[in-house]
Amino acid sequence: MNRADKQEFLRQNHHAVLVTRRADGRLQTSPVVCGLHDDGRLAISVTEDRAKTKNLRRDPRATACVFGNGFFGEWVQVDGTAELVPVPDAIDGLIALYRQISGEHPDWDDYRAAMVRDRRVLVLIAIDE
Repeated sequence: MNRADKQEFLRQNHHAVLVTRRADGRLQTSPVVCGLHDDGRLAISVTEDRAKTKNLRRDPRATACVFGNGFFGEWVQVDGTAELVPVPDAIDGLIALYRQISGEHPDWDDYRAAMVRDRRVLVLIAIDE
């Protein structure tokens, strides 16, 4: 499957398991929701204090297994390098991710405030081929 095929799959499927690397080299896995960023990278919303965030700051290599609602069925593996974008720079990307996954929010001002309060980080993973 090439990059364009993976990107098309990511537009429609939003459940994933993210794999990062702990300081001792062991793997750490996290269930996440994800989407496709406007620039073609895999997008995930995380908080600043999570293990996956700390792991990616130390070692930006990431893998995600993205699958549909049915779990058993089509899936794609995304391997790439992660960029972490903290708030406030992440706000527009977090809004775009929310819209892709859930549609419109009833109160965008409240959403923005929650993203700052929660110390959200937008993780953008380049899709290697």
